[in-house]
Amino acid sequence: MKTKTLIVIMILAGFALTSCQKTNPIEQSSIEAADDAVFAETLYDDVFASLEIASSIAEAGLKSSVVDSCPVVTVTFPGEGLWPRNIVIDYGTECTGLYDVVRSGKILITMSAPRRQTGAVRTVTFEDYYVNGVKIEGTKTIENLGPNNSQNVVFGITLAGGKMTFPDGKKIEREFEHEREYISGFLTNTPWDDACLISGIATGVNLSGKSYTHTIINSLKWTAACRFLVSGTLRFEIEGIEPFDLDYGDGECDAYATIIRGDESKEITLRFRHPKSPVGN
Repeated sequence: MKTKTLIVIMILAGFALTSCQKTNPIEQSSIEAADDAVFAETLYDDVFASLEIASSIAEAGLKSSVVDSCPVVTVTFPGEGLWPRNIVIDYGTECTGLYDVVRSGKILITMSAPRRQTGAVRTVTFEDYYVNGVKIEGTKTIENLGPNNSQNVVFGITLAGGKMTFPDGKKIEREFEHEREYISGFLTNTPWDDACLISGIATGVNLSGKSYTHTIINSLKWTAACRFLVSGTLRFEIEGIEPFDLDYGDGECDAYATIIRGDESKEITLRFRHPKSPVGN
């Protein structure tokens, strides 16, 4: 009798162990956390795209120009020499650009030297800057680190004090240390053929007040011609949530990515507009 009881207990214990090892399904909190992260990454990448266009204007020595139909880009020379140069991208009270993205306020840039020069630093801050109703803050620093072993130019990019504030007062906090390796377009005269591979890590607090770490485990591919990242994998570690990955796909320019946790997967739609944002698409 004792032998039978022992066998039953062992079978039940083995079943329990197998059940514990089974992958937990992808719950709504993970989907929402991925949405928050994708939205934040997209908006700060949008700033990078604006920065590259404005940098080209500044290097041409122009005092002002118009970009993306309505922002005024103004370039000034604070010293007696040609460098540094200050740039203001002024979207006014409302500027509707590509994909009906609505921006307002100013992006402020200081360039120490031409962006192609190794060691050149660009510093970006914001003045009442909003994208689709969300206020964007922080200090972004971009340094030209020179060519790597593949002879591709690499930029070291940091974001300090990053914050996105929604109309209801809730916030996403974000800081990161990234490297962007140019794999095409760096030496051309148009920014629209630019493509980069991004590596690094980001930390912060999401809309639910949970601390997070986002680690790029397969380089993310950014192209100026696509509004979203087109490939690469991001690892999510969030307080109170089982870790998962976000796969941006195989390089096709589309609005989809896949959340993966073990054998479970869930496709999500990438957006330039957060559900808490009242305007834009």
